[in-house]
Amino acid sequence: MANQTTNIALGTAFFGVLAFIFGVVAENKKPAQGTPILMKGYVMCKFPSDPTVALGSLSIVALAISAAIGLFSVFFPYKGKSVPKGALFHGMTMRVFFIVAVLVSIFAEAMLLWATITEGLHRSLNKHNDMDYACPTAKTGLFGGAGFLALDASLFWLVSQMLTLNARADYLEEDDPKGSYGEVHTTEYDSNTAAHP
Repeated sequence: MANQTTNIALGTAFFGVLAFIFGVVAENKKPAQGTPILMKGYVMCKFPSDPTVALGSLSIVALAISAAIGLFSVFFPYKGKSVPKGALFHGMTMRVFFIVAVLVSIFAEAMLLWATITEGLHRSLNKHNDMDYACPTAKTGLFGGAGFLALDASLFWLVSQMLTLNARADYLEEDDPKGSYGEVHTTEYDSNTAAHP
Protein backbone atom coordinates (compact mmCIF):
# COMPACT_ATOMS: atom_id res chain seq x y z
CA MET A 1 0.00 0.00 0.00
CA ALA A 2 2.92 2.35 0.72
CA ASN A 3 4.06 2.17 -2.92
CA GLN A 4 0.52 2.75 -4.23
CA THR A 5 0.01 5.70 -1.88
CA THR A 6 3.38 7.25 -2.71
CA ASN A 7 2.98 6.85 -6.48
CA ILE A 8 -0.49 8.40 -6.46
CA ALA A 9 0.67 11.30 -4.24
CA LEU A 10 3.73 11.90 -6.43
CA GLY A 11 1.57 11.89 -9.57
CA THR A 12 -0.83 14.45 -8.07
CA ALA A 13 2.00 16.70 -6.90
CA PHE A 14 4.08 16.36 -10.11
CA PHE A 15 1.29 17.35 -12.48
CA GLY A 16 0.10 20.10 -10.10
CA VAL A 17 3.61 21.61 -10.07
CA LEU A 18 3.81 21.26 -13.88
CA ALA A 19 0.49 23.12 -14.28
CA PHE A 20 1.83 25.84 -11.97
CA ILE A 21 5.13 26.18 -13.89
CA PHE A 22 3.42 26.26 -17.30
CA GLY A 23 0.91 28.86 -16.06
CA VAL A 24 3.57 31.16 -14.58
CA VAL A 25 5.85 30.88 -17.63
CA ALA A 26 2.85 31.59 -19.92
CA GLU A 27 2.16 34.72 -17.85
CA ASN A 28 5.78 35.88 -18.18
CA LYS A 29 5.98 35.16 -21.92
CA LYS A 30 2.67 36.85 -22.80
CA PRO A 31 3.20 40.22 -24.50
CA ALA A 32 1.37 43.22 -23.03
CA GLN A 33 -0.22 43.87 -26.43
CA GLY A 34 0.22 43.39 -30.14
CA THR A 35 1.31 45.94 -32.71
CA PRO A 36 -1.57 47.60 -34.62
CA ILE A 37 -0.81 48.00 -38.33
CA LEU A 38 -3.09 50.39 -40.21
CA MET A 39 -4.44 48.91 -43.44
CA LYS A 40 -7.10 50.19 -45.87
CA GLY A 41 -10.29 50.29 -43.80
CA TYR A 42 -9.12 48.03 -40.97
CA VAL A 43 -6.41 47.44 -38.38
CA MET A 44 -4.23 44.33 -38.56
CA CYS A 45 -2.82 43.17 -35.23
CA LYS A 46 0.65 41.67 -35.31
CA PHE A 47 1.73 39.67 -32.24
CA PRO A 48 5.26 38.53 -31.45
CA SER A 49 5.94 34.82 -31.81
CA ASP A 50 5.70 33.39 -28.29
CA PRO A 51 4.59 30.10 -26.68
CA THR A 52 1.80 31.55 -24.50
CA VAL A 53 -1.09 29.57 -26.04
CA ALA A 54 0.94 26.33 -26.10
CA LEU A 55 2.02 26.79 -22.46
CA GLY A 56 -1.56 27.58 -21.43
CA SER A 57 -2.76 24.42 -23.17
CA LEU A 58 -0.08 22.32 -21.44
CA SER A 59 -1.08 23.84 -18.09
CA ILE A 60 -4.73 22.92 -18.73
CA VAL A 61 -3.79 19.30 -19.49
CA ALA A 62 -1.40 19.03 -16.49
CA LEU A 63 -4.03 20.38 -14.08
CA ALA A 64 -6.68 18.00 -15.49
CA ILE A 65 -4.33 15.03 -14.93
CA SER A 66 -3.44 16.22 -11.40
CA ALA A 67 -7.12 16.62 -10.47
CA ALA A 68 -8.01 13.24 -12.02
CA ILE A 69 -5.26 11.49 -10.02
CA GLY A 70 -6.39 13.38 -6.89
CA LEU A 71 -9.98 12.25 -7.40
CA PHE A 72 -8.76 8.72 -8.09
CA SER A 73 -6.72 8.77 -4.83
CA VAL A 74 -9.88 9.29 -2.78
CA PHE A 75 -11.86 6.37 -4.25
CA PHE A 76 -8.98 4.00 -5.07
CA PRO A 77 -9.27 0.58 -3.32
CA TYR A 78 -5.86 0.49 -1.60
CA LYS A 79 -4.73 -3.13 -1.04
CA GLY A 80 -7.81 -4.12 -3.05
CA LYS A 81 -10.13 -3.12 -0.17
CA SER A 82 -12.98 -0.75 -1.00
CA VAL A 83 -14.57 1.48 1.61
CA PRO A 84 -18.16 2.82 1.38
CA LYS A 85 -18.44 6.53 0.53
CA GLY A 86 -20.34 7.08 3.77
CA ALA A 87 -17.34 5.91 5.77
CA LEU A 88 -14.89 7.97 3.69
CA PHE A 89 -16.88 11.18 4.06
CA HIS A 90 -17.98 10.56 7.65
CA GLY A 91 -15.73 13.30 9.05
CA MET A 92 -16.40 17.00 8.39
CA THR A 93 -12.70 17.68 7.68
CA MET A 94 -12.64 15.16 4.82
CA ARG A 95 -15.79 16.61 3.29
CA VAL A 96 -14.47 20.17 3.49
CA PHE A 97 -11.06 19.39 1.96
CA PHE A 98 -12.62 17.26 -0.79
CA ILE A 99 -15.11 19.98 -1.76
CA VAL A 100 -12.43 22.68 -1.66
CA ALA A 101 -10.11 20.52 -3.82
CA VAL A 102 -12.86 20.02 -6.41
CA LEU A 103 -13.87 23.71 -6.44
CA VAL A 104 -10.30 25.05 -6.65
CA SER A 105 -9.53 22.58 -9.47
CA ILE A 106 -12.60 23.68 -11.43
CA PHE A 107 -11.89 27.38 -10.86
CA ALA A 108 -8.21 27.02 -11.88
CA GLU A 109 -9.17 25.02 -14.97
CA ALA A 110 -11.79 27.63 -15.94
CA MET A 111 -9.28 30.47 -15.54
CA LEU A 112 -6.67 28.64 -17.63
CA LEU A 113 -9.23 27.86 -20.34
CA TRP A 114 -10.47 31.45 -20.38
CA ALA A 115 -6.95 32.92 -20.64
CA THR A 116 -5.76 30.41 -23.26
CA ILE A 117 -8.87 30.68 -25.46
CA THR A 118 -8.87 34.50 -25.20
CA GLU A 119 -5.20 34.64 -26.15
CA GLY A 120 -5.76 32.27 -29.06
CA LEU A 121 -8.74 34.31 -30.33
CA HIS A 122 -6.79 37.58 -30.18
CA ARG A 123 -4.15 36.02 -32.40
CA SER A 124 -6.45 34.29 -34.89
CA LEU A 125 -9.04 37.09 -35.23
CA ASN A 126 -6.51 39.83 -35.88
CA LYS A 127 -8.41 42.06 -38.33
CA HIS A 128 -10.55 44.82 -36.78
CA ASN A 129 -12.68 47.54 -38.32
CA ASP A 130 -12.11 49.89 -35.37
CA MET A 131 -9.19 52.05 -36.50
CA ASP A 132 -8.33 52.85 -32.85
CA TYR A 133 -8.08 49.18 -31.85
CA ALA A 134 -5.03 48.71 -29.57
CA CYS A 135 -4.49 44.94 -30.12
CA PRO A 136 -4.77 43.76 -26.49
CA THR A 137 -3.80 40.29 -25.28
CA ALA A 138 -5.45 38.15 -22.57
CA LYS A 139 -6.02 39.89 -19.25
CA THR A 140 -2.80 40.24 -17.28
CA GLY A 141 -2.57 37.96 -14.24
CA LEU A 142 -4.96 35.24 -15.46
CA PHE A 143 -2.27 32.71 -16.40
CA GLY A 144 -0.21 33.35 -13.27
CA GLY A 145 -3.22 33.34 -10.94
CA ALA A 146 -4.55 30.14 -12.49
CA GLY A 147 -1.08 28.57 -12.12
CA PHE A 148 -1.06 29.31 -8.39
CA LEU A 149 -4.60 27.95 -8.05
CA ALA A 150 -3.49 24.76 -9.85
CA LEU A 151 -0.71 24.33 -7.29
CA ASP A 152 -3.18 24.94 -4.45
CA ALA A 153 -5.58 22.39 -5.95
CA SER A 154 -2.88 19.69 -6.01
CA LEU A 155 -2.06 20.43 -2.35
CA PHE A 156 -5.73 20.11 -1.39
CA TRP A 157 -5.87 16.77 -3.26
CA LEU A 158 -2.82 15.56 -1.30
CA VAL A 159 -4.49 16.48 2.01
CA SER A 160 -7.68 14.73 0.82
CA GLN A 161 -5.64 11.60 0.11
CA MET A 162 -4.15 11.65 3.63
CA LEU A 163 -7.60 12.10 5.16
CA THR A 164 -8.89 9.26 2.96
CA LEU A 165 -6.16 6.94 4.29
CA ASN A 166 -7.09 7.88 7.87
CA ALA A 167 -10.80 7.22 7.20
CA ARG A 168 -9.95 3.87 5.59
CA ALA A 169 -7.77 2.84 8.54
CA ASP A 170 -10.59 3.71 10.96
CA TYR A 171 -13.22 1.85 8.92
CA LEU A 172 -11.12 -1.26 8.30
CA GLU A 173 -9.68 -1.10 11.85
CA GLU A 174 -6.18 -1.42 10.48
CA ASP A 175 -3.29 -1.20 12.91
CA ASP A 176 -1.48 2.11 13.04
CA PRO A 177 2.10 1.39 11.93
CA LYS A 178 3.35 3.88 14.52
CA GLY A 179 1.85 1.88 17.37
CA SER A 180 -0.73 2.73 19.98
CA TYR A 181 0.24 6.00 21.57
CA GLY A 182 -1.88 5.38 24.65
CA GLU A 183 -0.04 2.17 25.44
CA VAL A 184 3.36 3.78 24.96
CA HIS A 185 2.55 6.55 27.42
CA THR A 186 1.06 4.10 29.95
CA THR A 187 4.14 1.85 29.79
CA GLU A 188 6.47 4.80 30.23
CA TYR A 189 4.42 6.04 33.18
CA ASP A 190 4.45 2.59 34.85
CA SER A 191 8.24 2.23 34.47
CA ASN A 192 8.82 5.76 35.80
CA THR A 193 6.68 5.18 38.90
CA ALA A 194 8.44 1.84 39.54
CA ALA A 195 11.86 3.49 39.33
CA HIS A 196 10.84 6.47 41.53
CA PRO A 197 8.30 5.32 44.11
